[in-house]
Amino acid sequence: MKHTLILLSAAALALSCSSPQQTKQEENQPMMYSKVDPAKFEASLPGGDVSLYVLKNENGMEMSVTNFGARVVELFVPDKSGNFEDVVLGFDNLKDYQDSPGGYFGAPIGRYGNRIANASFTLNGETYQLEANNGPNNLHGWPGGYHNVVWEVLEATDQKLKMKYVSPDGEAGFPGTLTVEMTYTLTNDNEFKIDYLAETDKPTVVNLTHHSFFNLNGHGEGNVHNHQLQLNADHYTPVNEVLIPLGEIAPVEGTPMDFREPHLIGERVDDDFGQLKVGGGYDHNWVINPGNGSDEPTWAATVLVPENGRKMDVYTTQPGVQVYTGNFMNGSSKSKEGKTYGKRSAICLETQHFPDSPNQPTFPSAVLNPGETYEHSCIYAFSVVD
Repeated sequence: MKHTLILLSAAALALSCSSPQQTKQEENQPMMYSKVDPAKFEASLPGGDVSLYVLKNENGMEMSVTNFGARVVELFVPDKSGNFEDVVLGFDNLKDYQDSPGGYFGAPIGRYGNRIANASFTLNGETYQLEANNGPNNLHGWPGGYHNVVWEVLEATDQKLKMKYVSPDGEAGFPGTLTVEMTYTLTNDNEFKIDYLAETDKPTVVNLTHHSFFNLNGHGEGNVHNHQLQLNADHYTPVNEVLIPLGEIAPVEGTPMDFREPHLIGERVDDDFGQLKVGGGYDHNWVINPGNGSDEPTWAATVLVPENGRKMDVYTTQPGVQVYTGNFMNGSSKSKEGKTYGKRSAICLETQHFPDSPNQPTFPSAVLNPGETYEHSCIYAFSVVD
């Protein structure tokens, strides 16, 4: 019996395979905007061969991806004057990604995105111990997680990249062999669409998400205080001093967590409000208002830079979205084009199950059983506003 944890049109995942040998960057159309050298992403690693893959749409958008960690390396989108800029943070070579195991630039996260309290959870009466890599807690699976493995490329075209990773039973302490297929699509509607599908052979917990760091000014072009944020959320999940949810679904009304109407991030991020002090800014899960009951992704968020007109709408089939404003970034390392990324130089919008759901019985369940299918769709849709 197939059980869908997150509703998604099966047609979006019915993808035929083509030969990976025909998908490397040098066999695609030339890159127009890219400033990275594809040769610096070519390697044979223990997990398989690594290359740089390029997606383009008919409107000029361009995205480069390495199958090491399935990371989005560059994403070029236009502003209201037609100028294309790379709006995701990252590195310009494979080695820097390998040397930064705690960095999540442009990567999928698994097996469980966000935090699990005390790095443990109990499932069907058995307790599983994970790595405590964020104080006492587990964050984003483990340092060698899905962001640091070689993904097998199943199909690549000008607008689609389909990849696979098999996470063995017991990897990082999680039960069950989890087989994940993930597809990146750059549509002609200027959408960066991510489809996840996963199955397990033992009961486990699953929370896959995407961790691109966006700056709609262009990567390395200052902080995101001038980014206007709107969220389709009447509630959020407050956290304790180590950013673990308290189990409460709290209203945003009357707090700087209220983004039901657009606000600049810099407008209230440093307010004297307990939750902002705990996170050093925004680093919280918002509870997305229910959709209309259809199988289609629900609108979760909008980010807009009024000065240049770049706009990004986020849609998802997940119940929550984590908004992180780069509060812990410190500019300590050089990145693409030799730029540095200081505090709040990006915003992440991670569509997800709620943090610590395996230990929070009142939260939506993140359990996946054999015979069930985990399905999740996330869309980052780009446009311009005059």
